[in-house]
Amino acid sequence: MEESSSKIWTHWFEIPVLEMDRARDFFETIFETSIEIHDMGSLKMGIFPHGEVGCALCQNEWYQPGQEGPLVYMDAGPDLQNVLDRVEEAGGKVIVPKKLISEEHGFMAVFIDTEGNRLALHSMK
Repeated sequence: MEESSSKIWTHWFEIPVLEMDRARDFFETIFETSIEIHDMGSLKMGIFPHGEVGCALCQNEWYQPGQEGPLVYMDAGPDLQNVLDRVEEAGGKVIVPKKLISEEHGFMAVFIDTEGNRLALHSMK
């Protein structure tokens, strides 16, 4: 098999939602940000502010929230505890509290959002 010189980069991910307003309120609260809603007829997208890697809340019949499948790690800034402290008061549930991955790789935590999705947070401290 020929070795490829290209790398696989994450550049976009979508979080399934059932109720866009509820999901937007949850993520705006825990990340203290604004999410722009785009209504495209059969698809609603809530676009997070982003740089190289983008993220959107997506509401449509083929998007079903759940706790199975890939686990997406979201950048929680310098200290994920600040974001994690807002999860439960915003209606989510912390299922893995902040813990050290390693000195080199920082910290992680896992939570369930208001839609039932399992997501993770990452920070270096």
